[in-house]
Amino acid sequence: MQQQLHSSCKKFSNGSPIPFFGLSLALLLFAFLQPTSSCTEQEKSSLLHFLAGLSQDGGLALSWQHGTDCCTWEGVACGADGTVTDVSLTSRGLEGHISASLGELTGLLRLNLSHNKLSGGLPLELMSSNSIIVLDVSFNRLKGDLRELPSSTPGRPLQVFNISSNLFTGQFPSKTWEVMNSLVALNASNNSFTGQIPTHFCSISPSFAVLELSYNKFSGSIPPRLGNCSMLRVLKAGRNNLSGTLPDELFNATSLEYLSFPNNGLQGILDGARIINLRNLETLDLGGNNFTGRIPNDIGQLRRLKKLRLGRNKLSEELPSSLGSCTNLRTIDLGSNNFSGELAKVNFSNLHNLKTLDLLYNNFTGTIPESIYSCRNLTALRLSGNNLQGQLSPRIGNLKSLTFLSLAQNNFTNITNTLQILKSCRNLTTLLIGVNFMNETMPNDDSIDGFDNLQVLSLSECSLLGKIPHWLSQLTNLEMLSLDSNQLSGPIPDWISSLNFLFYLDISNNNLTGEIPAALTEMSMLKSEKTAAHLDPRIFELPVYVYTSLEYRKASAFPKVLNLGNNEFTGVIPPEIGLLKGLRALNLSFNKLHGDIPQSICNLTNLLVLDLSNNHLAGAIPAALINLHSLSKFNVSFNDLEGPVPTTGQFSTFTNSSFDGNPKLCGPMLNHHCNSAEAGPVSTLSKEQTYEKVVFKVVFASAFGAFFAVGVLYDQIVLSRYFLASAI
Repeated sequence: MQQQLHSSCKKFSNGSPIPFFGLSLALLLFAFLQPTSSCTEQEKSSLLHFLAGLSQDGGLALSWQHGTDCCTWEGVACGADGTVTDVSLTSRGLEGHISASLGELTGLLRLNLSHNKLSGGLPLELMSSNSIIVLDVSFNRLKGDLRELPSSTPGRPLQVFNISSNLFTGQFPSKTWEVMNSLVALNASNNSFTGQIPTHFCSISPSFAVLELSYNKFSGSIPPRLGNCSMLRVLKAGRNNLSGTLPDELFNATSLEYLSFPNNGLQGILDGARIINLRNLETLDLGGNNFTGRIPNDIGQLRRLKKLRLGRNKLSEELPSSLGSCTNLRTIDLGSNNFSGELAKVNFSNLHNLKTLDLLYNNFTGTIPESIYSCRNLTALRLSGNNLQGQLSPRIGNLKSLTFLSLAQNNFTNITNTLQILKSCRNLTTLLIGVNFMNETMPNDDSIDGFDNLQVLSLSECSLLGKIPHWLSQLTNLEMLSLDSNQLSGPIPDWISSLNFLFYLDISNNNLTGEIPAALTEMSMLKSEKTAAHLDPRIFELPVYVYTSLEYRKASAFPKVLNLGNNEFTGVIPPEIGLLKGLRALNLSFNKLHGDIPQSICNLTNLLVLDLSNNHLAGAIPAALINLHSLSKFNVSFNDLEGPVPTTGQFSTFTNSSFDGNPKLCGPMLNHHCNSAEAGPVSTLSKEQTYEKVVFKVVFASAFGAFFAVGVLYDQIVLSRYFLASAI
């Protein structure tokens, strides 16, 4: 986006450059001119009045002092005549209010207060200034409505206005823009504006080129009058509540390079005859809407197209063969639609710039086309959730830059050959190939090596036979491992503790036997309460979605999980389990464990989920479990436990189903009430402790629902009961 805006600079009629902003203006056109005279007392007073309104000044007071020339103050620049022209105080940790006194600086051209913690409203004096051309207050905590300028206000010189990433609310002012006849770029994204998108930017300001309104609450239809913006290059209004169709008039804005309306309620078909009017288009992002029909064959005439994002719609039929003519494409995202046919209809061999190809959840058939292996710059390939078949081609080894590969939920065969081929993709960090290779045998050959950089591996739901293979011990950078829902047998190998970065292990729903090994309690990442300080900070090449509203960008954002549920484990729960203080979820359900619930589990104070159900556990529920303030899901049903059920803290939120099948348990939520001998000690929680527990209950009731809710999860571990279980 930043490159987009930088490359979009045009000229005023007088030849002076017009700037555009990306993430922030970053001292846009900030010219430090050497003054030949000092600033006036009035200007000094205006600046000091602003300073006085700050509760945290970021050290400015050391520089901004009476008796000194304000042209020498930090963040201030003046023109040749000593007039203050620039105030740039970005990322200074400023707190407090923005003083209206800054509007009294009659020569001020550029004001940048972005990336601070400023609060309160935006003074109308700044918007009505007759000198300011660049105003950037983005990434602060400003709130309230934007006030309308009086209708009698003469034309204002403001060119670039960035109020993005604040807390503004209310309807977007309409009359204000009628006096902004020099406006070029407006960014109001990431606020809470409501109402309809204003319509008359272009009729007032013929040079208007950038409109960014994403992440708000705008509703209604897309204004047809935006099509009159002959200079409009960037139009972004994703993640709002817009409805209706793309107006025909919009395609008259032939200078458009960036058209983005993802995650709205738009509908209709993509009209090829109109799309080809946008010959300058580089980004087309209409994902997460309700568009139907097919991708028109005319798409191939958009030769400048770099990003095509149409995922999460209701598009159907075959992909147009002309897609192979868009040779500048870097990103193709067509996931979660109803496309069908064979991918071989498209010749990918000319897409040498392609880096991301995402065709998740469609109905494609046949094999992976060989032409994809000519895309030598491909870093992310996701073909999961289709009806593809056959074996992987050795030519995938040509994709030397490939880091993210997801082929899950297809009909691929020959897992041994697949792994032997993929080990040549030395840069792979994420490999998701579950729900394939049905009933084959897990290869246990140490010749499967080469996955030196692999961090995430999912081989879930394949019904694979065999044992947990030894070659996994060579994946020294592995962070997440999912082998759930197979038919693996034998014990958990002791080498599991040598995987020093492994923090997510799901081997549930298998036929594993033996006792829970001490090696599991020695896993260094699970013992650490720190989130993932030592993990690779790189983000996934493709986002990992939870529903359509939450997404994960890196592995370290996932919780620390140990899921051994639904196996044949015997013996006792080792007391050393209490060493795994980083755990957020522990599932030992549906095994043959016996003995007491170890007191040490009470040390796992980060637990959100604890499931010990369907075993042969006996004894009492440890009373100290009430200290697990974060616990949102708890299940000990169908064991042989006895005595009172704790009733304070989080335990007051659990239903009686959490304790079913334990006839010797007693408590107010059960049919069996405790007598005086069974009741145990009375809780002596202080008021402060009680309040703390209520807070945790409220916080995690909502957090847990969003985080662990059952649903379709894209390219991450899918919830099985309370856990993320399989990856596609």
